This record gives sequence, C-alpha cells and structure tokens, in this order.
Amino acid sequence: MIKNLNNIKIILLMIILSSVGNNLFAQKLHSDNGDGTFTNPVIAADFPDPDVILVDDTYYMVTTTMFVFPGVTVIKSKDLVNWEYCSNAVPRFDFSPCYNLNGCKRYGHGQWATSIKYNKGKFYLLFVTLDEGGFICSSEKAEGPWEIKKLPKAFYDAGLFFDEDGRIYVAHGYNEIRMTEVDENFAPISNDSLIYVGDIRKGLEGTHVYKINGYYYLYCTYGGLDGIQVALRSNNIYGPYEQKIVISEKTHGPNFGIHQGALIKTQTGEWWTMLFVDSGPFGRFPSLQPVTWIDGWPMVGVDGKAVVTYKKPNVGKDYPIKIFPTSDEFNTHKLGMQWGWNHNPDSAKWSLLENPGSLRLKTVKVVDSLQKAQNTLTQRMFAYYSDTLASVGTTELNFKNMKDGDIAGLAVFQDPYAYIGIKKIKNKKYVIMVNNGKMIDSSEVKVDKIYLKANAIYGTGAADIFTGNAPAGTGSALFSYSVDNKNFTKIGDELKMRFSLKIFTGNKFCLFNYATKELGGYVDFNWFRTSAEKI
Repeated sequence: MIKNLNNIKIILLMIILSSVGNNLFAQKLHSDNGDGTFTNPVIAADFPDPDVILVDDTYYMVTTTMFVFPGVTVIKSKDLVNWEYCSNAVPRFDFSPCYNLNGCKRYGHGQWATSIKYNKGKFYLLFVTLDEGGFICSSEKAEGPWEIKKLPKAFYDAGLFFDEDGRIYVAHGYNEIRMTEVDENFAPISNDSLIYVGDIRKGLEGTHVYKINGYYYLYCTYGGLDGIQVALRSNNIYGPYEQKIVISEKTHGPNFGIHQGALIKTQTGEWWTMLFVDSGPFGRFPSLQPVTWIDGWPMVGVDGKAVVTYKKPNVGKDYPIKIFPTSDEFNTHKLGMQWGWNHNPDSAKWSLLENPGSLRLKTVKVVDSLQKAQNTLTQRMFAYYSDTLASVGTTELNFKNMKDGDIAGLAVFQDPYAYIGIKKIKNKKYVIMVNNGKMIDSSEVKVDKIYLKANAIYGTGAADIFTGNAPAGTGSALFSYSVDNKNFTKIGDELKMRFSLKIFTGNKFCLFNYATKELGGYVDFNWFRTSAEKI
C-alpha cells in the first residue's frame, strides 16, 4: 500500500511539473545552454569559497556550509559546467555545544574556505573554524565516508600543497600570508614564514597553492563585494613573490567583483578558474572563467573582462545536463544531499520511517524563536536564469499531533528571516506569518492539513545578476497558504531579504517544528516542492 501511495505521489508530481511549463529554458535552473555554451553563474546558488581539483576524469569542488550539517559539501562534474552532489563530508560537528544550539549558536561561523587536494590515493579537505580551530578530513573516495581530525594548529583560509619532493605545506593568513611546512599528520614542523603582505588594499586572503612550469603560484583574493583576484609567483616556495592582478571585474552583472577560487587544468590542456561572486540574498554564486597564460601569468576572462556566456570547457567529450535536486517527496529512508540542518541533527527527533512517505519532525526543546530552534531543516535557494521568475517552495503539512504552543511551518531564513506556519494555542490552531520575530498576521483554521508556500523573489538582485543593471541588492519573500493546494491566500507582509554577515550563508528554505511551552508534539511534512512563478 505504501509503495502504491508513493507511486501516486510521484505521478502527481510529474503532472504538476508538466503543468508549470513545457519550456525548460523559460525556467532555466542550469547554466548549460545545450548548444556548446554555458552562462554564468555556473551554479546560481550559494556555493561559496570554491576549490576545485581534477582526479582521473572527474572534477571535485568543495564549498563553504559554515553551521549547516551535514555539511562541508563536495560536488562533482565531468565538464566543469554540470555539477551534482557527491558527499557532505561532515555529517555533524561535535566540537562545541553551540552547533547543537545549546545555549549558544554558530550562525556566521563554522567551516569555511576549504582546500581540497588528492595525494597518493586519498582526498583531503583542510578547513578552519574561527572558534574551534583547524580540521582535516580524509577519504579514499570523494563519496566518503570521510574521517575528520582536529589539528594542533588553525590555518586561516588555508591552501594545502603537496610538493613534488614529498614535502607538505600550508599557505594561510589574512593580508599577511604565511607558509608553514607540516608533517604527514598536518602538524607544523616549521615556523610560520611571512612570505607576502597584501599591498593593493587590506584583505589579501583565500590562498591556493600550485606549482606550474617551475614556479610556485599563490592564487589569492582581495575579498569583498568588489573583489580582486591576484596571482603571486616565485621560484621558491618561501619567496620572494611578485604579484599580478589577473581579474578586477567592475562591470555590474553576474561577475561583478568576481574573486577567490581555484585554477584548473583540463585533460585537454585548457586552463580555467572557478571563482565566486557575492550575488545578493541568495548567497555567493560560482563563476567559471577561461584562463589564458600571458608572460607566465594566469589571466582570467577575455581581454580583461569576465565572460557571461561562453563556450564550454573542452574535456574530450560531451556530457549530459545536470540539475541539482530541490523537491523531495520524502519517499526514501534518508534525506537527499540538498538538505542540511541549521545545527547538528538529532536523529531521535526526526524520521522518514515512522510515517513512511513523510518527514516527521518532533519538538526538541522549548524555545522562544526560530533562531534558537532545533529541527530546522534547510536547503539552498536556486535562482532562475531570468529576472521575471520567483523561486517558490511549497510544502504539505499535517499538524494534528501538535502540542499547545507548538509552531511548525515553512521559513525563509537569514537575517532578517520570516515564516508561515501553524501555531497551536490551547485547542485552536492558527496559520500565522512572522517577520523577523514579530507576529504580523494570523487566521484560525479548522483543518489538520495545510499547504504552505514561500515565493522568494530575487527582486533587484535578479535584474542585477541577469541583465546587469545594478549591483546585487535586496530581494523579497511573500507567503501564502491553502487548504486544497489550488487556491492560495496571501498572509502577512513582505520579507526584505538580505545577505547578512551575521548568518553568512544565502537565504534558505526551511522546514521546522519547535515548542514554546511543552515537548511531545510532532508534525509530518508530506512533501516539499520547488517551482517557478511569474513575478
């Protein structure tokens, strides 16, 4: 019976998706244009601080997830354009109670600026957290499982490097870049040698290390909204280094301020770079750029300008278009890799098995706001390659087993945040809209199942990114509900989305359930689906 119900859900989803529109490119969620070209951003979602390597015929990219777990996301590609999830290297991070939202939090902190390398049959991920220090993850397969180990020393914005003679180095630092030799356990065996001080402006960081044609290259950024990407080079790993600006893009649009990332050589000998752009409320988007070597320097883009639409990398053959999963029918025994919690997951408080075909969220502790709530399940928002489409998240919520004071629903989370949800007050249930902690609207409902919708409108950001009118700005989100999944009623006011460094990740869709009075309640999310709607 359960299998039949799940099949019915899949058929209904296919009907819904087909009714949204038959023209895939009208709702384009991928950068591959299908004609041998691609359009930046190469991924229109929050995959910041990219580092990329090629192993055999597969490219692997690691990005920053900060406080979200499972996290330290690794994705993979055959052609540098079409990417898919590979693994979340760190299922949970048990190095501070703050990752459990236990009296403290790690919003805006956690894992970032990871360096990925492959050496002697093993993958390595080196990263730092500002509060807990340095960590190394290792695995024989990028798909995992990964082993994590705390290091005796923290390396800020680290660039791991295995030299040809077997020695291992880490370049690290902010503005003052230092080089440290480490042993096979990644413990320092030398002093931190100062090798370069940023002299264009403050903020030289994000260092990655390469050895190319006898030169050591430090590929770094002067970060910020108007980022500058530079290369430093020397014939000695300890310097002295000379510096060259390889891209400083100030054209408003999808590449404004492009910076921080990796140099990549394809199987056919082409050179590319994966950098990122601060792209407004949806986060920081990766941008793929061609590299031309001029007088021994890796110059980015074409004639000093970053490309928007350009021919795809030549990797020796063609590969199919890939689209990241976003919708979820909750029909399997584990969550898809697009999902991550705002904290360490508590496996006893959620289930895909207790009510098969649904995600059950139980209350974990009594709190007074969503920011403090456990059992907040999140995923990235993806922007459409259009300035006329909103990214929409819709979910079906069964809430008949809530306790007094419980609140469950669908949020758009950053700082500020907002949500639509159900709150039980004594024996009555209300659909409510809360904007940044303030109750805006409420309406009593007489049902036990409801459909909740959030329309995330990139707003001025969409025009910035896809038409190049202005620097990326704010977006907005609107909320609505339905009892039949056909006729939706707007509720509350508009959330003015922003990208705040207090959170430091892009706005995310969230499914949540928390208690304000007592424990013991639970809700079931039958599905979560994303779609596009005209603005």
